[in-house]
Amino acid sequence: MHDAVRVTLNGERRELAGPVSVANLLAQIGLDMRKVAVERNEEIVPRSRYGATWLASGDALEIVHFIGGG
Repeated sequence: MHDAVRVTLNGERRELAGPVSVANLLAQIGLDMRKVAVERNEEIVPRSRYGATWLASGDALEIVHFIGGG
């Protein structure tokens, strides 16, 4: 059994079934990895590291979703 991971996502507390990577989280909430920027604990996570960046309880995440338009 995996422990829950408690994070703050865009100012909202969330409990996730751990372990979870940034890529897993984005898939769970239905966001396209190519159209977002992720900040973890005030540091930008490079898109190339989403699958290798594992979340831990207490992490603070900000996710910005890019929307096209004109």
